[in-house]
Amino acid sequence: MHLDLIESISLAGKAQVPNDDRAGCGERHAWVIDGATDLGPSGLLGERGGAAWLSGVAHRAFMAAEGTLADICGQVFASVATAYAQARQREPQGKWELPQAALAALALEGPVLACGFLADCVVLHRSAQGVAFLTPAPDRHQERAEALALGPGAGAGAVRTPAVLADRRAARERPKAVLSVDAAQAAKAIEYVRVAVAPGDDLLLMSDGFAALLDTYQAYQPEAFMQRLLATGLAPLAEELRRIERDDAACLRYPRFKASDDATALWLRVS
Repeated sequence: MHLDLIESISLAGKAQVPNDDRAGCGERHAWVIDGATDLGPSGLLGERGGAAWLSGVAHRAFMAAEGTLADICGQVFASVATAYAQARQREPQGKWELPQAALAALALEGPVLACGFLADCVVLHRSAQGVAFLTPAPDRHQERAEALALGPGAGAGAVRTPAVLADRRAARERPKAVLSVDAAQAAKAIEYVRVAVAPGDDLLLMSDGFAALLDTYQAYQPEAFMQRLLATGLAPLAEELRRIERDDAACLRYPRFKASDDATALWLRVS
């Protein structure tokens, strides 16, 4: 068996800011990467921000990697760590400045599909048995509560205020299951699941910005979401996502820290 690419799409949250998402596939493996928003100015890795740097390095490493999913991810983690050691311009101001990202990756291993994940990228699997998450189901309850606590509509405008930045930096000082420049930590933190697959199964990998249709905006249940995908493809779903966000640009109906996030989706079929 192998993986066929059906469609892919990646939208920047803002046209003025680099898109920190990456996604790609080979015949037997695939990945989506969502760089976490930088919490300080560039400089640690030269002129490029840490999120864009990490996503790019990991993306190129996935393209070159091969083997089982554990082998592939190990090669990616090692490549990221080596690239960081070579590219770093100075000492980081704290752990909060180290680049990190969410990640989901797949690999065919005989009749089995392996899925590995760190943080909040999402993978949906449609098979003869139905539609299921291979990653944890997306959940934005905590972010919604934190944005709402800042006051109605304040979330998107307050994300760069000193108080919120200090809070976000403190959160990144704590250990988390993320793709980072620490190869050993990423290898220890990544979780794997394995499921049987068959020709005709569909797989959808998403950054959390695209998966917002499921959790933040609750526009679809997973089964209806996959039915819409099969009927119309990714473009109408992307248009619907941005329309919801434009209609709530003040973040009043859906409290959140970004009016629009980078949104990436990769649709594959087992063949």
